[in-house]
Amino acid sequence: MGLLRIMMPPKLQLLAVVAFAVAMLFLENQIQKLEESRSKLEARNVFEAASKNLHIERAIARHEVREIEQRHTMDGPRQDVALDEEDDMVIIYNRVPKTASTSFTNIAYDLCAKNKYHVLHINTTKNNPVMSLQDQVRFVKNITAWKEMKPGFYHGHISYLDFAKFGVKKKPIYINVIRDPIERLVSYYYFLRFGDDYRPGLRRRKQGDKKTFDECVAEGGSDCAPEKLWLQIPFFCGHSSECWNVGSRWAMDQAKYNLINEYFLVGVTEELEDFIMLLEAALPRFFRGATELYRTGKKSHLRKTTEKKLPTKQTIAKLQQSDIWKMENEFYEFALEQFQFIRAHAVREKDGDLYILAQNFFYEKIYPKSN
Repeated sequence: MGLLRIMMPPKLQLLAVVAFAVAMLFLENQIQKLEESRSKLEARNVFEAASKNLHIERAIARHEVREIEQRHTMDGPRQDVALDEEDDMVIIYNRVPKTASTSFTNIAYDLCAKNKYHVLHINTTKNNPVMSLQDQVRFVKNITAWKEMKPGFYHGHISYLDFAKFGVKKKPIYINVIRDPIERLVSYYYFLRFGDDYRPGLRRRKQGDKKTFDECVAEGGSDCAPEKLWLQIPFFCGHSSECWNVGSRWAMDQAKYNLINEYFLVGVTEELEDFIMLLEAALPRFFRGATELYRTGKKSHLRKTTEKKLPTKQTIAKLQQSDIWKMENEFYEFALEQFQFIRAHAVREKDGDLYILAQNFFYEKIYPKSN
């Protein structure tokens, strides 16, 4: 008996092949969708894990703040208790980058436990010195109403903010330090490439660029352009748009006005020890012991930019041709003159050392006479 063979007509064979192909495409499509779903699920899990970690970090930060507030409210609600005049004090150090600000800030950190005040770093996104309007409101409210953090020393790379425009009755005390504008720019240029001895392992934005400052100026590079000198004026000018208009005469005049009328004391990097000495004499609540700590402490010159090469006279002369340098230098000279004027009326020199003058006024002819 021969084999029974079932033969399909050609049309049916073609339909079977097409059906099989469609089925395979459908299966591949479903597999691809499953893979995409799995990838999305994994990404979602990663995102949720990151969000959870961020939530945990914020929860820890809130817990730390609550612990501090609880320590201050053991005897009752702190917000209902009037603070002593010396305790109801806030200092804002809106530090200009590369002006020895880390060296000075470390002194505040070293003294805060002993002198019983708080130090808080104002960390803005990408070190943006200009706050949004809503952040300005939040910041002013924090500074004035956060009694658990008083007395407080706030520091950060932010431009001057006028608290009076927000209806605040008692404004914070502003202090600052500025530096020769070309020296500051040179220091910042090498800092972006080589970092410093404070965090030597941290990768910097321009790391790997071996070009010297002299070479940059000779080639007309953007990182050493005169426009990069425009920083100290806007930091003192503030949050007005004109403050950040490079080369604005109005901005410089406003910066000078604020320095005289809104800042308690502005020192210079080149005479930092004298700046600290004056602060200790005038504000001992915060700076008692600061001068001795600066002279003898290991952190007084903690942060030094590495691989820094001094510019040549030709490079300096080329930058000094710029109107921007002339304005920044005029502001620096103005600040230096003001600082030296204050120092001359506060200290005396003897055998090469400076001494703070004792109280040099008294009261008399007091009426009516007491019985």
